[in-house]
Amino acid sequence: MIGVLLAAALCFGTGARAEAIAIACGSVGIEYQLCKEGAEAWGAKAGHQVQVVQTPASATDRLALFQQLLAAGSSDVDVFQVDVIWPGILGRYFVDLRKYIDAPTVDAHFKTQVENNTVGGELKALPWFADVGLLYYRKDLLDKYGQAVPATWDALAAAARTIAEGEHKAGDAAMVGLVFQGKAYEGLTCNALEWVDGFGGGRLVDEGGKITLNNPHAVEALRTAAGWIGTIAPQGVLNYAEEDARGVFQSGHAVFMRNWPYAWALANAADSPVKGKVGVAALPAGGAAGKPTGTLGGSGLAVSRFSKHPAEAADLVRYLASPAEQARRAIVGSFNPTIPSVYDDPAVVKAQPFLGQILPAMKSAVARPSRVAGDRYNQASSIFWNAAHDALSGRAQPDASLAAAAASLNRLSHDGRW
Repeated sequence: MIGVLLAAALCFGTGARAEAIAIACGSVGIEYQLCKEGAEAWGAKAGHQVQVVQTPASATDRLALFQQLLAAGSSDVDVFQVDVIWPGILGRYFVDLRKYIDAPTVDAHFKTQVENNTVGGELKALPWFADVGLLYYRKDLLDKYGQAVPATWDALAAAARTIAEGEHKAGDAAMVGLVFQGKAYEGLTCNALEWVDGFGGGRLVDEGGKITLNNPHAVEALRTAAGWIGTIAPQGVLNYAEEDARGVFQSGHAVFMRNWPYAWALANAADSPVKGKVGVAALPAGGAAGKPTGTLGGSGLAVSRFSKHPAEAADLVRYLASPAEQARRAIVGSFNPTIPSVYDDPAVVKAQPFLGQILPAMKSAVARPSRVAGDRYNQASSIFWNAAHDALSGRAQPDASLAAAAASLNRLSHDGRW
């Protein structure tokens, strides 16, 4: 089965050789294309062939595929693009990159990103790009209806309703107020964590490892979000991942969108119907106890310990995560660099001035408890996203849904602590 999946996914350069280096890239937006371009540029420079594996767009499906490959000890893929939450889950399958990459190169990245990717004292992935959940909005529509960029979720709901109703009367029956990632997968964990933390409900687990998910602020957050379904958000949002939400927003049929920074470059592409009409801001705060917050995301590059060519694979990682390549990806794809100096690159500043607006959002970002949960994180996240989905879809009341989720997390943990 693994061989069939890879055979369907491999894209070869000028010809396959036994020592070709294979890299598994993501495929959200244009990230696969950018990865392919970067990897092939390294191959041409280093004199190696490159095989680029296109993986599922869903992070959940991609993790399952990676787990299958690595658990089987497969050497078919040398370099893996890993989400920020995966070092604790997959780290045992990756080499310590500090054995191949010098300290100054590693230390040039944001310290928090390096720490996130360090498990048991070993660097399991070199940071590649950083992410944080953001609010996208239609500048032209807010101006048309005299609405300010919302600072709270209640203000967003009111503005979304006013603008959508106005556009309906003007003849755009397809206009909706808000789109986000409401499908039952890791993307919903990110969205729901932003709501919970934004309402003052914490990040599911406190600093001492105690499970704190079931609290009044978290219940208020999910109750608020559930109220959006069928009012300012379409019923179909319950099946939306990143690209589904972007498709609606970029086609001009949504006032607000929650998404990652990658969507900026695509929304402003030459063929985008909303080019020049989009603004970006930190996500709104919750109620009286709330704050603006976005889930910390991003990816790193890891080398499989089953690779037959770990030194060459690590060299590919070094190249792809270099300042020059991160600058290219920022300019072309609006991917946030993980090297602070790249934010001062004149070409990056000119091409993507919005990156400066992202830094405050990144400073207030909330991290998922992946390092604490370790290889049980995926199970824990699944419990949370299913609880959130049940509340959004009306299958369960938010308080009952969170209570059941907390009970499941307690059973998964060590007596209520991770």
